[in-house]
Amino acid sequence: MAAPHSHRTDDWWRDAVIYQVYPRSFADGDGDGTGDLAGVRARLPYLAELGVDAVWFTPWYLSPLVDGGYDVADYRTIDPAFGTLAEAEKLIAEARELGIRVIVDIVPNHVSDQHAWFRAALAAGPGSPERALFHFRPGRGENGELPPNTWPSQFSGRTWTRVEDGEWYLHLFTPEQPDLNWAHPAVRREHEDVLRFWFERGVAGVRIDSAALLAKDPALADFVEGVDPHPYIDQDELHDIYRSWRAIADEYGGVFVGEVWLPDSERFARYLRPDELHTAFNFSFLSCPWEADRLRRTIDDTLAEHAPVGAPATWVLCNHDVTRTVTRYGRADTGFDFATKTFGTPTDLALGTRRARAAALLTLALPGSVYVYQGEELGLPEAEVPLDRIEDPMHARSGGTDPGRDGCRVPLPWTAGAPWYGFGPDAEPWLPQPRDWDGYAVDRQQTDGESMLALYREALRLRGSVEGFGDGPLAWLPADEGVLAFARSEGLVCVVNLSAGPAALPPHERPLLSSGPLDADGRLPVDTAVWLIT
Repeated sequence: MAAPHSHRTDDWWRDAVIYQVYPRSFADGDGDGTGDLAGVRARLPYLAELGVDAVWFTPWYLSPLVDGGYDVADYRTIDPAFGTLAEAEKLIAEARELGIRVIVDIVPNHVSDQHAWFRAALAAGPGSPERALFHFRPGRGENGELPPNTWPSQFSGRTWTRVEDGEWYLHLFTPEQPDLNWAHPAVRREHEDVLRFWFERGVAGVRIDSAALLAKDPALADFVEGVDPHPYIDQDELHDIYRSWRAIADEYGGVFVGEVWLPDSERFARYLRPDELHTAFNFSFLSCPWEADRLRRTIDDTLAEHAPVGAPATWVLCNHDVTRTVTRYGRADTGFDFATKTFGTPTDLALGTRRARAAALLTLALPGSVYVYQGEELGLPEAEVPLDRIEDPMHARSGGTDPGRDGCRVPLPWTAGAPWYGFGPDAEPWLPQPRDWDGYAVDRQQTDGESMLALYREALRLRGSVEGFGDGPLAWLPADEGVLAFARSEGLVCVVNLSAGPAALPPHERPLLSSGPLDADGRLPVDTAVWLIT
């Protein structure tokens, strides 16, 4: 058990490199085709060699896995597909011995319909205390046959489901994910207990899923987009919830990162006040197209919105919900928007890979912390999952038009030429891997000094050993159109060429690392980045 650190001042999180593990797809230790904690434990040396400071695990709790584990049935139990609580405790301890902290994922907006609370609510009936923990309401219409309101879903489809006794319950995601009533003190108490449970087991931090959705307008009134105030995004009551959470984290020296999608930068910054969340994901950067002006504006806006509250920015190119970077950057539209995802989008993987290499150096040179989604360090493309193997509910709920998120969740390739690329010893993985992934396998990239893995390892080594990286100031330098150039402290400069031709470099002592070879005359090729010592 970890002892609380009431006066700890360690601010490692301000410039950490945090690796995101999607447990089902990282490594399979017991041979059943599903990634698990045994697989992660066996691969901890790989993560240590990569040079990351922490690992964030997407939910590993007991779950029917209707929504990839974000439908939690019990927060204090590891899903048997992944292992046991004792194994999780071992993993946390073994990672710490290698200098790697562990961040767990909490899903406070909703639970699984298999959660004990929801099963009790269904059994107890209308008007019961058990139902008060959720949002149960009578329907509208002559016989209650219409849902209680017209709120939009976070996925496609309805936000209300009717139960046998005629009442309806709210679910902003799938019907298997009933929303909790955060106005109820028992809901708050339970989550505070869960935070303590995991901090006691030595986790260094907590990622908060859908952090801006918890509190709902108690009137549950109809909502018209663009006309009415939003009834469930960014309600003022949330800040009181997160202040109480912060007090708990401070007892243990723990940190929070919130999943907060908000277009209003001033409202966004409120979540990062000194007595609330430590950090929040930067989705404007993640979805930004590969265009110099747009990237510069996004970087400036991000730093500006964090500055008043003294919080560090976070930078991320991809996660378990988003089209993989090399694929996205190889398309005509290099941004990301859930609404525009479609099958059969033409992709130039060589172009996307070159840009993704440059983007890695850009991201790792920015002030603040960086998140790396598993497989990004291998340059994995988005996989095309056969229609009959797609599991993501976003696909079914869209009527089959949305490819879903499984393409970025395909199990990792570890060993070229091995069955299932060495993901596991026995069974076929839960999602099929493409047949041409030998070149992406870890063992092959480890012996190739020009590989994406070699680039990430060297970049992380330099970021951890050279003065000037991490948290701190950034100053833009004069540069040609389409070129981003900025200085950090200690004479460190990053230049990224997004223009149509080679770019001149500023005067410098020596290049530290480049995402691809420089031209013979020392100019920076298109879609290439370089770190310089000046």
